[in-house]
Amino acid sequence: MIIKDQDLKCINGGSITATFINAIVKGLSLLIELGKSLGSSIRRISSGNTCSPK
Repeated sequence: MIIKDQDLKCINGGSITATFINAIVKGLSLLIELGKSLGSSIRRISSGNTCSPK
């Protein structure tokens, strides 16, 4: 069976791709890492455990 060009334009699908899921996972892992580093910085500053500039 041969599909006409007009019929091909009506095909929908593939809205969620592996690339899209991968981008979301990388974005979430980036947010987690930023949260960890920010929390670590806040903890070090509040406890006074920072390096003094020379």
